Amino acid sequence: MSEFENVNNAEVNDEPSIVTMLDEDGNEHEFEHVDSFPFNGETYVVLIPTEAEVEAGEPDEVVFFTLQTDAEGNETLTFVEDEAELDMVFEEFKTRMGDVYDFED
Repeated sequence: MSEFENVNNAEVNDEPSIVTMLDEDGNEHEFEHVDSFPFNGETYVVLIPTEAEVEAGEPDEVVFFTLQTDAEGNETLTFVEDEAELDMVFEEFKTRMGDVYDFED
């Protein structure tokens, strides 16, 4: 099973799971893994920037990815760009995590 699949870190433990990602310029950015869940045939991974990233100017907002596996079996995260898909996934995330986070309407 993937390290991302079916994990809700807010419920599993108090220690955040940190994911380091590279941007298009090869710079490392750290995110906290908040949740992963299956929805509409995909596995979605929810990340938020760490405090250090926010202090360095990264927007303080949730970011949604789909978990993909390439031909060699390597996992990759693909940023969800489609607005309609983002809206649906965000609503599912709010439903799942409404008792953990306060969401602004």
